[in-house]
Amino acid sequence: MPAEAKTAKTTKSAAAESAIPANPFEAFTMPMPSVEMPAMFREFAEKSISQARDGYSKMKVAAEEATDMVEDTYETTRESAFAIGVKALDVAKVNSDASFDFAKDLFGAKTVAEVIELQSAFARKQFDVLGGQVKELQELSQKFVNDAAKPVTAQVEKTFKDIKAA
Repeated sequence: MPAEAKTAKTTKSAAAESAIPANPFEAFTMPMPSVEMPAMFREFAEKSISQARDGYSKMKVAAEEATDMVEDTYETTRESAFAIGVKALDVAKVNSDASFDFAKDLFGAKTVAEVIELQSAFARKQFDVLGGQVKELQELSQKFVNDAAKPVTAQVEKTFKDIKAA
């Protein structure tokens, strides 16, 4: 390549580079005129910010209270479910023990009349026991529902009081 062509190429390249400004976004930066914001707009903005902060504060408190309520309800539900489970196991043990005792008595029976008498006595006894067991489980379940509803009820009442106060 001749020296003149090389120099011309270098000159073109240097001219192209000098056309690109150091900051390519410089064309988009314009000086903004200094404008004083009217007092009314400033007051409106300050009031809006204050209301937003108050609203956020109230929402934060409500969210924390709702979280506490859910945690209380969950804990109560867990405890109640455990108590019902323990009671159900107790009922199953009592009924199993009664059935094994009945089977043992049946093996000791000598006549059909004695078997029928044992069967009748066992049926009456189990009917009475079952009635008591159902009543106990029903009371435990009712207590479970009432205890689980307490935190929710308290939160709803507090919310309505807060709404009336506002």
